[in-house]
Amino acid sequence: MDKVVTIIIANIFVSNFILFKFLGLCPFLGVSKQTKPAVSMGLAVIFVMTSSTIFTWLVYRFLLIPLKIEFMRTISFILIIATSVQFIEMVILKVSPVLYRALGIYLPLITTNCAVFGVTVLNIEDFFKDGKAISASFFLSILQAVSAGIGFALVLLIMSGIRERLELADVPESLKGVPIAFIVASIMSLAFMGFTGFKL
Repeated sequence: MDKVVTIIIANIFVSNFILFKFLGLCPFLGVSKQTKPAVSMGLAVIFVMTSSTIFTWLVYRFLLIPLKIEFMRTISFILIIATSVQFIEMVILKVSPVLYRALGIYLPLITTNCAVFGVTVLNIEDFFKDGKAISASFFLSILQAVSAGIGFALVLLIMSGIRERLELADVPESLKGVPIAFIVASIMSLAFMGFTGFKL
């Protein structure tokens, strides 16, 4: 149980993929201008991280390891992530064309989002030892992916709220847009570093 709580707290707060590992900054800065697209992107990232983790774990455990072709991990994982993103893109286009247009280029960018790829690789590094899955490896991998996605979505939501408020603030002309977003992101990163003192 301690390991489960540690994984959840670590991925949401302590080792947040955006603010601590600096992965996935492209959609973070691009979609966080408004809350609705930020929430949608956060949910899409949670879905893609989880589905990619399931499929990459299965491929690594039952295909790459038995065939002794673990060196194909990177290309295999990228193909699986691209397929997951393509699927969610088709679903969003069918269900909500307005949301699809709001997300714009940033939805296909999940394919190259290093946070998604990072969580799949981290799962293999953390939950496989000497070419074998550790006890409850599959469950822990999914837990890590879901909590990393929740951490990603949480930061995206906080940032979108701050940026919406900044639109009404008197920001110097030279800092409007991306410069103030970087300053806010760095302050948020410092704030989240306070969670590194947690002892579980």
